[in-house]
Amino acid sequence: MSKKKGNVLIIDDDEDVLITAKMILRNQFEQVQVESSPKQLEKIIKSKSPDIIILDMNFKTGATNGNEGLFWLRKIKELDPEVQVIMNTAYGDIQLAVECMKDGAIDFLVKPWEKEKLLSTVRNVFDLKESKKEISRLEGTSKVLENDIRSAKGELLGDSPAMKNVFSIIEKVAKTDANVLILGANGTGKELVARAVHSASKRNKKPFVKVDLGSITESLFESELFGHKKGAFTDAKEDRIGRFEMAKGGTLFLDEIGNIPLNLQVKLLSALQNRSISRVGDNKIIPIDIRLISATNKPVHDLAADELFREDLLYRINTVEISVPDLSERKEDIDLLVNHYLKFYGKKYDKPNVKIKNETLSKLKKYSWPGNVRELQHAVERAVIMSSTNDLGPEDFLIRATKASNPTHSNTLKVEELEKQAIIKALETCNGNLSKACKELGMGRSTLYRKMEKYGL
Repeated sequence: MSKKKGNVLIIDDDEDVLITAKMILRNQFEQVQVESSPKQLEKIIKSKSPDIIILDMNFKTGATNGNEGLFWLRKIKELDPEVQVIMNTAYGDIQLAVECMKDGAIDFLVKPWEKEKLLSTVRNVFDLKESKKEISRLEGTSKVLENDIRSAKGELLGDSPAMKNVFSIIEKVAKTDANVLILGANGTGKELVARAVHSASKRNKKPFVKVDLGSITESLFESELFGHKKGAFTDAKEDRIGRFEMAKGGTLFLDEIGNIPLNLQVKLLSALQNRSISRVGDNKIIPIDIRLISATNKPVHDLAADELFREDLLYRINTVEISVPDLSERKEDIDLLVNHYLKFYGKKYDKPNVKIKNETLSKLKKYSWPGNVRELQHAVERAVIMSSTNDLGPEDFLIRATKASNPTHSNTLKVEELEKQAIIKALETCNGNLSKACKELGMGRSTLYRKMEKYGL
């Protein structure tokens, strides 16, 4: 997975927060910078032009009122009104964080945050910023896209009957403006399917705007999707277009649509039925011209039967359904996928001659892959990174041998076991030098200490 060409700056006086956030975000963004004090802000903004700043609310020892966060937020907006600021706050500061949003912050994170929450929040903010950029440069500019479906599908690979059926549906539905609902488990490639439909459609020169509905809070739902008017709430300093307007003429991709609460489903349904929206704080009706693609990993038909998802909304979004199969249902594609990722990561990590042994490939095919293609991709990447030879064996994938007492039991690749073995291997390679091991593993010293204690190393 390629990194986003973005620059993220994290400002926090907690070293563990800085280390952890940098470790998580540097796999997603090309530039991630950390600072323990906001005093360098002016210099950094002028020299580095960050896209996103994650800003702590308090810096002085014992301070809890958030005044420092408000001060530096206003300072940031003076220096660069376009930079997106995410406030990093404790539970007790949530109301204050909301006030910060009225002063220009785009969102807030509540400490301690989970990895996926941090990633989804920062990704959504970055995607929003990029969508705005795309809107601004659309006039007089068009991107030449391949109309051939095989080119349009990108990394959506497969020669199995199950995937050939998916490609056939994509090719047929892409020619229309029909609403599409993509169903599939996590890691199967639902977003890739959505992008393939868009790229092969007549709207391919217009924006593809993604919205992760699972990460948008109820309070921000309308503002994010429909936008808001200047003055809609106290100190709202400018008009803000929502995702519907950003996708004008193109495709709006609503990911994780099965997570929307019932009370918000009716608002989405109204917009789709009327083909129009109104910004928060404004009565003006704005027509919308979008192609709608939705996706979910939830049993949305069962949810509708249990009255947890509106049937009328379901009928509106699923003119055509595309079911993306689990990797366990298309194991004949594993050879193709493994070789694709071997080439990609071999080039990325300067190991162009890396290849896989037949016995290893055989064991990979026996594994159930509960994380689907995404899990396979990460497993290949880790194997390429950690292997000391060009021939990848079962040991590089950390596949545990099948127990003789249970010959039908499939080999397992557990995340924690993978992590433990990777740490052991790094410590051995670096002869116990923790600094070198940290660099090898791509994690901070404090994180490595915690992992070693966790695994009894």
